[in-house]
Amino acid sequence: MDTYSFLTKFADSWLLLFLFIFFVGVVIWAFRPGSTKIYKNPAGIPFRHEKKPAPTGAAPETPDSREM
Repeated sequence: MDTYSFLTKFADSWLLLFLFIFFVGVVIWAFRPGSTKIYKNPAGIPFRHEKKPAPTGAAPETPDSREM
């Protein structure tokens, strides 16, 4: 069996299974119960005021809490 045929059969079977399991693992890791505190501050980065960044350790600013 030549190398190309072997690699295509391997990629169609075991590599596909490995990549699917890896994807499921990453999704479970991102949505685990303890990760809410970790991702709360980075999730608000796009909503921060450009000239006044949030202080370290502060919760992200929501659109309703800003002064107009």
